[in-house]
Amino acid sequence: MSKWKYPLSSKMIQRSISVSLGAMLFALPVTVSAAEVTIEKNVSNSGISHTIVISENSYEGSSLSVGENHFLTLKEIEREWDGIDPDYKPDQAVDAVKSVLPEKEYEFLFPNRLGSPEWFKVAKGKEYFKEDQKDYFSYENLIAAVTEVSNIKLKISTRKGTNNSQEIHRLDKDARIETLISRSSDFNSISNRNKEIETVIIDFGTFLKEGFKKDRKRELAAFLANLAHETGGGWATAPGGELKWGLFWNENIAGRTGVNKDAFVDPGSSELYPGVKDKRYYGRGPIMLSWNFNYGLFSSIIYGDKNILLKNPEIVAADGKVGFMTAILFWMTPQSPKPSAHDVIINKWKPSAQDLAKGLSQPGFGITIMVLNGLEANLGETEGSSVKRRAGHYRDITSRMGVDITGEKIDTLGMNPF
Repeated sequence: MSKWKYPLSSKMIQRSISVSLGAMLFALPVTVSAAEVTIEKNVSNSGISHTIVISENSYEGSSLSVGENHFLTLKEIEREWDGIDPDYKPDQAVDAVKSVLPEKEYEFLFPNRLGSPEWFKVAKGKEYFKEDQKDYFSYENLIAAVTEVSNIKLKISTRKGTNNSQEIHRLDKDARIETLISRSSDFNSISNRNKEIETVIIDFGTFLKEGFKKDRKRELAAFLANLAHETGGGWATAPGGELKWGLFWNENIAGRTGVNKDAFVDPGSSELYPGVKDKRYYGRGPIMLSWNFNYGLFSSIIYGDKNILLKNPEIVAADGKVGFMTAILFWMTPQSPKPSAHDVIINKWKPSAQDLAKGLSQPGFGITIMVLNGLEANLGETEGSSVKRRAGHYRDITSRMGVDITGEKIDTLGMNPF
């Protein structure tokens, strides 16, 4: 299983088994206008004092402190957050999931998911068995996660020409509360203050709600196929077939058992996201969320409070709704130069000249693999290839949905990392 590192800046979202996934998290940025700053100087000339007013460009960030929030009027939300689209509100989330994959079909696809009746039959007597294990990857938890993330918008503001100098805001749509959840220590430094601010706004309510109905089905299929591979417990001769064992695990085995006792606390991010004594931030959940900075950042996005998951990282493995939320948030967020997997699968992404030169030209499931794991580049559906199982899950799920994927490139042959 993989571990993820640094989800937002150039230090963010990286797997232990892959190249870095992160740099700046903006695409199609909006440039913030400069503010006029006056600098007064007193000058003496022949005994007569007068003032010279010098004007210079200064691009101001948020007036909030990290962790601070305030209420916004609808006009402010329209101006600063592009408004709240009624099509992407939480009350439509249940329909979004049910319309593309009914519960009965979901349970058929993942009969051995963690905490299911079949899982209990298999796990009984094993080292990892838990008598009180809940149905972690339940359909109900998936719907609850989609519903909750639909109420969140994220704004990532980056100083132009930098990779790490960012401010990140969270908007609770229903409460109309904006929270500053992260700010780089150098964001308002003298050297950066005159650099323009480029901003991208992500509406997590667009998950499963953009594109043709076929694209929405493909998005959920691609999302679940990638998660099923990451959490898969199957093998080539597994009962029922390897693909019936997706969503079997939700913790890094070495971390859970103590074989790897590392606390996964990065000193460089400890000022903003301090690790808590005796807590370990090894991989948990559908994307194997790892490291203190990821727990702190995802906690900030989900709850508006970094301390909840920093103090209680176990929540990610204990609460399936939270686990699915971490996966959806990652799926929806671009990491320049990579697009979001969401934009790829609904054909919103347009490859650049650099992308085309790397063979990244055909939007589809294969590109989502490259977004998630660059080490799986140039692989076909051959025996022993990790792409084979990912693609197998995708074929299986789309088939159950009645979606024709003929002609879609679902492997990574000919592709190089972004």
